[in-house]
Amino acid sequence: MQTFRIPTVDVLRLPHAAASPSAGSVRDSVAEAAPRRETDPKKRVVITGMRLVSVFGNDVDAYYEKLQEGESGIGNIDRFDASKFPTKFAGQIRGFSSEGYIDEKNDRRLDDYLRYCLVSGSQAHDKVKSIKDKMIDKVRAGVLIGTGMGGLTVFSDSVQALMQKGYRKITPFFIPYARLNMVSALLAMDIGFMGMTYSISAACATSNCCFYAAVNHIRQGEADVMIAGGTEAAIIPVGVGGFVACTALSQRNDDPKTASRPWDKVRDGFVMGEVAGVLLIFKRYNFVHAMHQLLLSEYLGGAVNCDAYHMTDPRADGLGVSSCIRKVLKMLGWHQKRLITLMLMQLPPLWVI
Repeated sequence: MQTFRIPTVDVLRLPHAAASPSAGSVRDSVAEAAPRRETDPKKRVVITGMRLVSVFGNDVDAYYEKLQEGESGIGNIDRFDASKFPTKFAGQIRGFSSEGYIDEKNDRRLDDYLRYCLVSGSQAHDKVKSIKDKMIDKVRAGVLIGTGMGGLTVFSDSVQALMQKGYRKITPFFIPYARLNMVSALLAMDIGFMGMTYSISAACATSNCCFYAAVNHIRQGEADVMIAGGTEAAIIPVGVGGFVACTALSQRNDDPKTASRPWDKVRDGFVMGEVAGVLLIFKRYNFVHAMHQLLLSEYLGGAVNCDAYHMTDPRADGLGVSSCIRKVLKMLGWHQKRLITLMLMQLPPLWVI
């Protein structure tokens, strides 16, 4: 659970709010309900870059427009013959190009989850070219990119090579590229960041955990800059087959575009997808003047916890989610009653949770 403040959003106003006798009292209540901001300027953290690789391409604005239009990127799998699988669809990336970011030789060697991350991470880094060389201390700049499955393709290919042709046919890149931490390490080598660099693997919560940890590294004085995010590319036979085996995937083959419905009573499983997404996170105290034009949002806080219930099913009582929400609201100084007022009235400022 992460909380951001979007500073550039237009103020939302109620119709005829000025004519309402209670408008002032409502606004006073909302002002009191606003979340606490970090008072130490050295601990204030901002987001200045955001890049991705997705089923809709690499452009963040185009991706956001697709989301607003409700367009689905889910379709039938055509990377391999999925006709014998009970699930035949996924969010598969097509037409991806790493030109300009990965040389041809390495592009052929790399697992897709690495390729996706290197492109999105390098593009986010390019966003601050104007200040990176002069102001960023690379020893205090780190990378924290996570992945749930890691190098599943190189792992699968190497096992097949061993079984069919013997150990001599295993690629020497098998062990390096299959390791989860290699995604952060390769990006750090590409952009020259020498600070704290590692990876987190926490299933579907991986990217959120990376953002949370990266911000805390900055607030604790361990880094000035962090590139954080997640990457995944597991749409291969063993990946799909593995999730099918644990009955985790939706089987709505007749209507794949509406199969992802996490809060629906008749939900029958999740939908696999491929993606890489990163945020460029800065300590506001160090860079606010140089990167004012690049500022996207300010990070206010976050919370993490665990259901401690089941490997694939969420708790029926919702305690894991609700307790996590309460933790972050308490940290921000929000009271439940006033928060509900803020959300229903849609008064400024606009907050994203």
